[in-house]
Amino acid sequence: MGVIHKIGRRKTAVARVYVSEGTGVITVNKKEFATYFPTATLQYKVMQPMSMTENATNFDVKVNVYGGGSTGQAEAVRMALARAMCEVNAENRLVLKPEGLLTRDPRMVERKKFGQKKARKRFQFSKR
Repeated sequence: MGVIHKIGRRKTAVARVYVSEGTGVITVNKKEFATYFPTATLQYKVMQPMSMTENATNFDVKVNVYGGGSTGQAEAVRMALARAMCEVNAENRLVLKPEGLLTRDPRMVERKKFGQKKARKRFQFSKR
């Protein structure tokens, strides 16, 4: 099969995923998967495409991820893994597409405007 390389993005996080046949070992930025994503929620998000396609123990995954926060990184990895699972077997697309795992979330942080405290928050108005 060789190595499958896919990219996933979420907010400002970018994840590069390298999937090869193996025993289910996942390394993220040269660390163990459970160490890099310590909470159960983040681990579930990352494993979602693998468990939905029943490939959790069939492939070794090497991930390089940067930018954003922990949730954005986990969701970027999830998207990249979903794309990789579609390349492994085209029938996986029918499972992952309805769950929205192949759709890029376009929401980004709104920029701060001039003369305001934040993007939408304004300075307090005083009548004195």
